[in-house]
Amino acid sequence: MCEDSGLFCEIEVREAGTVTVVELSGELDLWAGMRLGPALMRLAGRPAADLVLDLRQVGFLDCGGIGMLCRVRNQALARNGRLRVVVDSPLLLRTLRILGLEGPLGVMPGLDRIPAQAVETSG
Repeated sequence: MCEDSGLFCEIEVREAGTVTVVELSGELDLWAGMRLGPALMRLAGRPAADLVLDLRQVGFLDCGGIGMLCRVRNQALARNGRLRVVVDSPLLLRTLRILGLEGPLGVMPGLDRIPAQAVETSG
């Protein structure tokens, strides 16, 4: 979790086999990107990482957050992995579409293609 000056973000990581699901919530802005980026880069830097970032609980995404998503994607690709992003917010979807990132980030509307073990929430 990171918190500063009223800005708030949380991260939860679940693994199932070769898939790592990272659930992010709150605001994905420059500050959150700087705080969360290193952890996400480590996950994406594993050989052949299959990383899914669940942004359904993200209410705000700025250029710092978008830059971080692109860096994580590039890190995964450099290690023969892949990144997919789950987004269901019309505003976030529109932003990613306008920027031409919907395809490169592998945007999905839900986690239905992910193994059930990775999407279960901890009780």
